[in-house]
Amino acid sequence: MSSPESEPSARPAENLPVVAPQLRALRRRASLTLEAAARAAGLSPAHLSRLETGQRQPSLPMLLALARVYGTTVSELLGETVADRDAIVRAADMEPTRAGGWTYWQAGASGRGMQALRVRVPHGSQGDIVRVHPGEEWLYVLKGRLRLRLGDTAYLLASGDSAHFDSLTPHRIAAEGPDGLELLFVHTLLQSPTAALCLGPLTGEMP
Repeated sequence: MSSPESEPSARPAENLPVVAPQLRALRRRASLTLEAAARAAGLSPAHLSRLETGQRQPSLPMLLALARVYGTTVSELLGETVADRDAIVRAADMEPTRAGGWTYWQAGASGRGMQALRVRVPHGSQGDIVRVHPGEEWLYVLKGRLRLRLGDTAYLLASGDSAHFDSLTPHRIAAEGPDGLELLFVHTLLQSPTAALCLGPLTGEMP
């Protein structure tokens, strides 16, 4: 499969606005180094650097690849103004989605720089999955006890406890008790493909 950089049609796209400042800002918002972002998008670091400094204009395949990596849309990469999103999410609108044995309720608007979820974690589900991905995570235990492993250190969190960490740190999340647990979960990159590394195998689409 050809990469965006080697795509035969990967010539500078005509009539595109200068996107260099936006590309750099979105990469930094995603907490990605130049090398990591380029690798994920199928580009060389030198090529991505030229895009960010305006020495080259990206092709449409490159824009699509970078939008996926940064967890955003091509419109935002181009600096286009998006319609205002609802600031309030009502409980009645939070439809459950199941993934890897966990149940999720979206607790924030989609398409933003961070994503908020309410999560139910049954005992014994996904506890052996080690997650490593770009971004930051914040967890708050609503009910039950959470067994959290960060690197080589294990923590036991009770109701009211929270954790905030760089998700490039290898981590595991599991319910300690037989009744499972419920938590609030905020992540900076849940719209991107790296979400699968965090959520586990999906059994349905996120709302």
